[in-house]
Amino acid sequence: MTSLELRHVDKTYGGYHALRGISLAVEQGEFVVMVGPSGCGKSTLLKSIAGLETISSGQIFINGRDVTHAEPGDRGIAMVFQSYALYPHMTVAENMGFGLRMAKRPKAEIDAAVVRAADILRMTDQLHKRPKQLSGGQRQRVAIGRAITRSPDVFLFDEPLSNLDAALRTQMRVELSNLHAELGATMVYVTHDQVEAMTMASRIVVLNRGVIAQVGSPLELYRNPDNLFVAGFLGAPRMNFFAVTVTEAFGRIAKVSASGLEPLAVELDQGVVIQKGAALTLGIRPENVAIADQGASGATMSGRARLVEHLGRETILHVDAGPLQCVAAESGAGTITVQVGRPMGLATDAPISLRVDPRDVYLFSSGNERTITTRKPVLDR
Repeated sequence: MTSLELRHVDKTYGGYHALRGISLAVEQGEFVVMVGPSGCGKSTLLKSIAGLETISSGQIFINGRDVTHAEPGDRGIAMVFQSYALYPHMTVAENMGFGLRMAKRPKAEIDAAVVRAADILRMTDQLHKRPKQLSGGQRQRVAIGRAITRSPDVFLFDEPLSNLDAALRTQMRVELSNLHAELGATMVYVTHDQVEAMTMASRIVVLNRGVIAQVGSPLELYRNPDNLFVAGFLGAPRMNFFAVTVTEAFGRIAKVSASGLEPLAVELDQGVVIQKGAALTLGIRPENVAIADQGASGATMSGRARLVEHLGRETILHVDAGPLQCVAAESGAGTITVQVGRPMGLATDAPISLRVDPRDVYLFSSGNERTITTRKPVLDR
């Protein structure tokens, strides 16, 4: 059953086009996370679903009911904001039950809903306290509890964990995932944190400049991005991109190379036709770049370690790739990022040889930046 459906939703502010023809169906019980860079339209879209923004055109349906022009309180949604938006003079119980009191529900119903929400959130012993007596994580639980008491058709979350420290964010991610499993509710969640998206979502919606760039499960988007934008956005450290040229093309195999890069024979997707001499962008994730023995045959590229980041369980290397032309590198043009899943004693400026498996690389067309390589298995080989 479709719980939320967006049909060709557009939103303009004067001459600024914030949302462009957004169409999306969210099934009952899904946990959908919307991500994208600042200004991509994710918060505008969430507020449009909530009725806090009036869309310019299109339709919004919740449980099959057209709510495009309905007031926020009549849409069957509950929203949890980045700021806790708690009333400081009210107790936890009063804050949780406020929405039901405003709806003039019977006191017995309100009390039962508050007790149920507090039990789910493990806050039964905090009901008598006021917000100033609570930690940041507890305040966010109260805000979530206020949403739970309303028993909405759809929960909306607008970056609810961004005000918490790293340890609390990790804890709250687990708690929200458990809450979703317990309630079986439909949840739409906006965040700028891709770790939250990857660990919590049933599906991720990647937005870019007001349009949906791709929708899919976390691993599907990570392993099989549709385009260069999604490939570069998901992943930390981000994917390395190199400018390459097709030196040979036969059947579904394209051999690509560049100055400083040994030729790689890459399998193309079904129906893709590439001509010799075509300019493409090659992508490789940092964890798929291996360190080769210095001077040994089989190295794909070489350079010098410009920066070595020791993170305990892993090491991040920023390698000066010499003549290899890197595109949109985070640490500077000509720099390759390598992620090694172990501590390393490599010194800065040490020579290093790198090896890449052609099965792990991606090719993107130079025109529309679409991915043209064959799809990869979602799970590891």
